Amino acid sequence: MGYAYVVGTFDTKGTELTYVAELITAAGVAARTVDLAPTGARSEADVPATEVAACHPDGADAVFTSDRGSAVAAMTIAFGRYLAGRGDVDGVIGLGGSGGTALITPAMRALPVGVPKVMVSTVASGDTSRYVEGSDIAMVHSVTDVAGLNRISRRVLGNAAHALAGACAHPVPVSDDRPAIGLTMFGVTTPCVNTVTERLEDRFDCLVFHATGTGGKAMEKLVDDRLVTGVLDISTTEVCDLIAGGVLSAGEERLDAIARTRVPYVGSCGALDMVNFGAPDTVPQRYSDRNLYPHNPQITLMRTTEEECERIASFIAGKLNACDGPVRFLLPEGGVSALDSPGQPFHDPRADEVLFSTLEREVEQTADRRVLRSPHHINDPEFAAELVAAFDEIHDAPREGS
Repeated sequence: MGYAYVVGTFDTKGTELTYVAELITAAGVAARTVDLAPTGARSEADVPATEVAACHPDGADAVFTSDRGSAVAAMTIAFGRYLAGRGDVDGVIGLGGSGGTALITPAMRALPVGVPKVMVSTVASGDTSRYVEGSDIAMVHSVTDVAGLNRISRRVLGNAAHALAGACAHPVPVSDDRPAIGLTMFGVTTPCVNTVTERLEDRFDCLVFHATGTGGKAMEKLVDDRLVTGVLDISTTEVCDLIAGGVLSAGEERLDAIARTRVPYVGSCGALDMVNFGAPDTVPQRYSDRNLYPHNPQITLMRTTEEECERIASFIAGKLNACDGPVRFLLPEGGVSALDSPGQPFHDPRADEVLFSTLEREVEQTADRRVLRSPHHINDPEFAAELVAAFDEIHDAPREGS
């Protein structure tokens, strides 16, 4: 039997958490309340804070300190271990302010994609990326503070409770005999990814991720969860934003899941010619004299320089060198995006050559880890065919230790 877990700090939000649990139960779904109060105060929760705190690697004493900051940080670790150790989690709903949201969401993120997760939070109307990252947490703005029941909070909390109950009671059946693979796409690499998908979709369930920072994180979350059997990382552009300070970085951890899991990996230089910023007036002053291109009123693109291309390639090379699984990384000499071809604003063969030659030089090539040049543009059908051929070569090949 599974449960909808209703989690939060009962010393400050017990009334609201009990209300949510009662609504879920009334909807026909078994609910289990979990107290995360870092004070360890007694409550009416099904699972007391002391039981959760005991899951901390250093025991409950590491949680129940006199310092709230360290206590919350320790309870975050304890709750992550508690929830990960449960085999009866049908869904999770949490309530909290900024502190409670930071405490609860790491454990939610660690659950597999597809397990229903709802976080009702006072900070859900702003930038929630640090709470959601690559997971499928549904953030619900509490509107009023989570501080008692009133005509607004009853409706908001009720809607969230019923949303979780519905997801738990009516799981969506997924039946597909094809293995799933992950692909990364950007607007300027769409023709390539579409062609690759068309060539593979009869054999694979192709999961395409928009390489906007969260897209890369989401794909690698599924890689870590062993929900994809291979990756075609055609658009590695998020690395540009990490190196040059753009707004669509996937962080320093990009590509780490590939190394951890040894999943078959085919990568390329898709959109490594550009860094993303917001509207033109958001571009940092230090970049005012650069080659800037207005993609749309909200997005301004900046062409990467030779120096930046070298740094980007070095970052990718270091990540690929940590990969023990089969790796192929293809270099499209004809251009790395729709804007990087003769007559287009980002056409810069010298910068591209720095990118390619640095990758060739710094990647430690072996029989399983290879960097391959192609004379084609990334959006040419011939290049898509080469990507597919490389993927077919490594996806079904026997791997040591597999």
